[in-house]
Amino acid sequence: MSHTRIKLCGLTRPEDVRLAVELGVDYVGLVFAPRSPRRLSHESAHRLRSLVPEEIAVVALVMDNPRGEVQAIIDDLRPDLLQFHGSEDDVYCSSFGIPFLKSVAMGAAAADAGAAASLFPSAYGLLLDGHGPGEAGGSGQRFDWTRTPGGTQRRFFLAGGLCADNVGVAIRTARPWGVDVSSGIEQAPGIKDGGKTRFFVEESRRADSRKEQQHGSD
Repeated sequence: MSHTRIKLCGLTRPEDVRLAVELGVDYVGLVFAPRSPRRLSHESAHRLRSLVPEEIAVVALVMDNPRGEVQAIIDDLRPDLLQFHGSEDDVYCSSFGIPFLKSVAMGAAAADAGAAASLFPSAYGLLLDGHGPGEAGGSGQRFDWTRTPGGTQRRFFLAGGLCADNVGVAIRTARPWGVDVSSGIEQAPGIKDGGKTRFFVEESRRADSRKEQQHGSD
């Protein structure tokens, strides 16, 4: 069985990136959304990017940033993926020629995830987050994990309100392609807690191990 990918998002400090590398996570998320308290300057982002080896993908998160800003991030940072968190449509997201993730709001008054997913046929994957439409991610809001789009072969990351204490249940319930965490491993916005980070990764991998054991006994 395929392992659940782990994405640590909103990293702002070299020590947090080094820990992510040590733990062997799959994705490191760097934030450039204007309204985010985790937003990085290009200088800081470049320094963090240099610490990430090739086997870990770097994701640049934007939210309705002007095209010129997005292109400058691409030129300077060379991210492996873009992540769009705003009102961007499929044509805009795909126009940069880089694989992208599209955030889908799953919080209050959110549209059906399956319907939203159909609007982004070019996406590498979707990120289902607990925020409401028009809100920024990284707020730690959970949503009903049984609302994930069943019967689809689309990659999707589960986000919103995840932490070490619930990520195992989330993985077993939603069976996501990946999990994304930010505030659930923090002391404060952008300041990750090493113990929480290690525990989150351990619990994610433990959930995979249990899935494999269950699959083997079927």
